[in-house]
Amino acid sequence: MKINRFMIAAPKSGSGKTMITCAMLQILKDMGKPVYSYKCGPDYIDPMFHKKVLKVSSKNLDTFFTDEEMTRQLFFSGRQPGDFAVLEGVMGLYDGLGGIYEQGSSYHLAKVTQTPIILVVDAKGMGKSVLALIAGFLQYDTDHLIRGIVLNRMSKGYYEILKPLLERELPVRVAGYFPEQKDCRLESRHLGLVMPDELDGIQEQITELAGRLRETIDMDVILAIAAEAEDGSGIRKEQEQVREKYPCKIAVAMDEAFCFYYEDNLRLLEEYGAVLQYFSPLHEKSLPKDCDGILLGGGYPELYVEELSRNHSMRKAVREAFEDGMPTVAECGGFLYLHTVLNDQKNQAYEMAGVLNGTCQDMGRLVRFGYIELEEKCSNFLPEHTKIRAHEFHYFDSSDNGSDCIATKPVTGRSYPCILSKDAYWLGFPHLYYPSNPAFAKNFVKKAHAYQKAQIKE
Repeated sequence: MKINRFMIAAPKSGSGKTMITCAMLQILKDMGKPVYSYKCGPDYIDPMFHKKVLKVSSKNLDTFFTDEEMTRQLFFSGRQPGDFAVLEGVMGLYDGLGGIYEQGSSYHLAKVTQTPIILVVDAKGMGKSVLALIAGFLQYDTDHLIRGIVLNRMSKGYYEILKPLLERELPVRVAGYFPEQKDCRLESRHLGLVMPDELDGIQEQITELAGRLRETIDMDVILAIAAEAEDGSGIRKEQEQVREKYPCKIAVAMDEAFCFYYEDNLRLLEEYGAVLQYFSPLHEKSLPKDCDGILLGGGYPELYVEELSRNHSMRKAVREAFEDGMPTVAECGGFLYLHTVLNDQKNQAYEMAGVLNGTCQDMGRLVRFGYIELEEKCSNFLPEHTKIRAHEFHYFDSSDNGSDCIATKPVTGRSYPCILSKDAYWLGFPHLYYPSNPAFAKNFVKKAHAYQKAQIKE
């Protein structure tokens, strides 16, 4: 199956990957290409930009979360011949686990999916030294995947001087440049970009950026690089898995405060028979009718803590459903919401759902960050002696993080207890990636199905 594609990567974070990726996706849409996007790594917000602002289907791929074969299958799943894909890298091109391993890096994902790379180089303040930088990246490129260069924050005059020199001395095409865009910036906060709903005129801004980029890059070169991607005929197709179905309805929190979900997590729940019912803890007064389970994902509840606290009816509905034994999974922001009290960033206390007798507050520093593997002490959502992979990134902490699982850091081997997992619930800070252990999704759906059957009998 032939899918033309390329990856936008860079030597380091802050080089302009996301801005150029968004502008490039808009250009390809305007050209009528059936374009899809993928984000390397565990980040939620970049895919939200692609989906909400650009209306481009987007999901995460991560070679720590899944092995090489499954990563390839997830990439090609649902695609058709003739589709066009843009992959956005993470951090520096070669930065993987612990900053030093290939696994989890943009380069590893490009290698696994055999995707040509366009390297975006922040060239501000550089002259011929930019050649030495690029030469070093090419030397590390053992699979010869770097096919194009875009020089960011460079003037037209200097580009016309450097481009012929770069192409004469290095075996790579220069696809264009992008002058510094002082009047068009994508704002950020500690988890990455500010979410698209918070930015006024973001669609118009990206449309403007796309128009400017179109004037300074050679799309013929970009499209030629994309066409060099292998056709995927050597990739073993995933056998159609007949998953046992457990019909049920799972209420999924989805609004400004709760919106961090991996697309493949939700897809797995559906494959096991769940119908997903989206609801808003911010704006609605009750859970969806006849729901059999609750999924409270991550997000930024701390930014909406007053509104969440004011919604007494929803807080009561969630608490009563939990106390009734409704299966509940909560991650990070959803975990914060279930506490009795959430102190905002000014240390002002607000009542939350009251499911957990504890308090959460901003610690003023990054509490946990990075990849982990989780194993339950007593099998509940996971089969015995198996692990699920996850990612943590939070500044808030809880007075009770739980101790029903052991989290292990993959590079250092350091471990610590976390997660409240018993009977029908799994609650904690880690963001899980279900395809790394599909049994988690299966058992969540099974628990919701069992709850439904119990309600019918009553």
